[in-house]
Amino acid sequence: MAAVEVILMQRVEKLGQMGEVVKVKPGFARNFLLPTRRAIRASKDNLARFERERAQLEAQNLKRREEAERVAERVHGLGVVIIRQAGESGSLYGSVSARDIAEAATAAGLTIDRGQVVLDHPIKTLGMRMVRVALHPEVAIGIGVNVARSPEEAEKQARGEAIAAPDEEPEPELTGEAIFEGDLPLPTA
Repeated sequence: MAAVEVILMQRVEKLGQMGEVVKVKPGFARNFLLPTRRAIRASKDNLARFERERAQLEAQNLKRREEAERVAERVHGLGVVIIRQAGESGSLYGSVSARDIAEAATAAGLTIDRGQVVLDHPIKTLGMRMVRVALHPEVAIGIGVNVARSPEEAEKQARGEAIAAPDEEPEPELTGEAIFEGDLPLPTA
């Protein structure tokens, strides 16, 4: 298939900056760039229209970027807790998706939609991780996502403690002295 030329109306990651004419696959243009108004077809009329409106578009882009930077400064270090059921091994019954993260972030004070959450694949295990949120094509922040079985477990994970299975007791720590069980000494740490 022949590539399609489009004019980027905003920066697109791994593709180019605003105003660049790039060649992309027809499906990418038809299904993503054109419907989301991130690009327009490259024709003489559209090139002329873009050049006429370039200053206005760049001013709007700059304003949105500055707004996104202010929001990023305000919510720097944001962390959200997501409570899910999980098995003994820490595998979730289901997964945590971009929509779940967006809803939790909105509840924590950062209004975003799921399209802004950059998640390569759904989260399927308990634990803490950083997730990237694109507030603007040129501004992204990281938010901490803590996936736990309960609020108490989330607090332990946040402190960096190891999480034992619910009916499992933590193993006793061995000291420098030998602990005898019967006549055989147990190895010490």
